[in-house]
Amino acid sequence: MNRRSFARVLAAGTAASIVNRSAALPQKDQPAGNSSPADSVSRFSWPREVAGVRSVDSRFATLAIRTLINTSPEFLVNHSARTFYFGALIGQAQKKKVDRELLFLACALHDLGLTEKHVGELPFELQGAEAARQILTEAGLNLKRVDVVWDGIAMHPFALSGFKRPEISLVAAGAGADVVGAGLDQLSKEQIAAVVTAFPRLGFKQQFVRNCAHVVERYPRAATRSFMRDIGEREVASFRVGNICDAINQAPFQD
Repeated sequence: MNRRSFARVLAAGTAASIVNRSAALPQKDQPAGNSSPADSVSRFSWPREVAGVRSVDSRFATLAIRTLINTSPEFLVNHSARTFYFGALIGQAQKKKVDRELLFLACALHDLGLTEKHVGELPFELQGAEAARQILTEAGLNLKRVDVVWDGIAMHPFALSGFKRPEISLVAAGAGADVVGAGLDQLSKEQIAAVVTAFPRLGFKQQFVRNCAHVVERYPRAATRSFMRDIGEREVASFRVGNICDAINQAPFQD
């Protein structure tokens, strides 16, 4: 598929997930988001259905896909796609009623805060949530629906997401399934294989940790929460985290 063909697919609103068959590992000294951004769209195709889960067909889903491809390295594109399918499948297994468009938007955009375009001083999940809010609001998505997407992205690294509505909790469930295998026991081997075949992992374990470590190096104060702290402590020699006890002792009170 060349660039003109790809543009026609987007214009037609064929909002499915992304398949990428090959990608080089990023160089170790590359900053987040510079590891082969997925702008070579000829290497992508769009399945209408994976593991029994149909793609989402809407202009907002199309926008989310375009945003994902234009900002993210290829391994992160595929991770975001797998997050949606694993989340949707876990939702099916739990018999949850889900607004699939909202789930898709949150999954597709949930790691924008790890990309070069959107990385910044806030924790990555808030950077990504704010970026998604701006993109979707400017595109005309109803603000109440934008808020759900924001929550799904902002809460996905934390256990509290599991107590929220399915469009929020399943972002965390899908990401957790893909990153550490959490919840995969609810799916069949055939379902898991179908998702991974459609969206290859491309050395995800190493690339994801490396990408996150670059973010921690650049913005250490934004990495004091969630799994980013773990990656900083293990992978970034200069990373130091303040202690809440110090902050309490330094508060401007006598007691």
